[in-house]
Amino acid sequence: MAEAHDRTQVERNQNPKKHRKHAFPYGNYRNYYGYRVGQKLVEDPRLKVFKKEWFEGKDCLDIGCNNGIVTIQIARKFNCRSILGVDIDSDRVDDAYWNLRREIRLSDGNPDNGLKCRASKASRIDLVEASTSISSSKEHDLHAVVSFKRQNFIFSHHPPDQHYDTILCMHVFLFLYCSLSVAKWIHLNWGDDGLITLFSKIWKLLNPGGILVLEPQPWKSYEANYSVSETTKMNFRTIKILPEDFQEILLDKIGFRTVEALNIGLADGNSGGFNRPILVFQK
Repeated sequence: MAEAHDRTQVERNQNPKKHRKHAFPYGNYRNYYGYRVGQKLVEDPRLKVFKKEWFEGKDCLDIGCNNGIVTIQIARKFNCRSILGVDIDSDRVDDAYWNLRREIRLSDGNPDNGLKCRASKASRIDLVEASTSISSSKEHDLHAVVSFKRQNFIFSHHPPDQHYDTILCMHVFLFLYCSLSVAKWIHLNWGDDGLITLFSKIWKLLNPGGILVLEPQPWKSYEANYSVSETTKMNFRTIKILPEDFQEILLDKIGFRTVEALNIGLADGNSGGFNRPILVFQK
């Protein structure tokens, strides 16, 4: 028994990362979508209420894209001219590019070619189902349309001539009833100032008439996740802007002209976190 304990301790000392519990202070969990969408739903249900004119022939930005599956689904279903997915975690960006390559192979009818799997089995099931259900749109070269980039959006520099027609800042799903919002994690990690920076940068990046698709999380979601790091604990105690204030701030202070609330309205027992409203702002 003592010998086995000593061997385990040596292994831990040699490979500390292998035995370290992972922390995700930015909500950058691996494989949000696979467990939620891949098991019961063919495509992300939010796509059913998205309007084609927000994306078709448009330049789009997906903030907090995680493994890129929804980014890819949007590109294929709505025929974007371009869509860039950005995420703070380089591992999630690697997953997104893996998923993009796999989606292109599936669309071409090619096998997996034995490439090493970076995405989870659930994510791969999701993409197989998505590729057969969303292929009604005309085929276009996803390599030329979809790209991914590691970026901390709050501190990133954007050239003055860089603009988008549609920007998505949505929550993404981990397990059955757990959803994690990009805006919420920015708020927890950089406080009220970080949230206002997020909204202001989005407004500046949008073309006139551009669209912001936003899913605020309720305050109870903040209460459930604020203890993930010392930074989020500290910021949680000083937050003054609540999720119910977002709409007023975006309209009255940031400068958006209109807002529309969309409700997905799934009635079945598997809808889970998908029942929250989506806010669509126009510049």
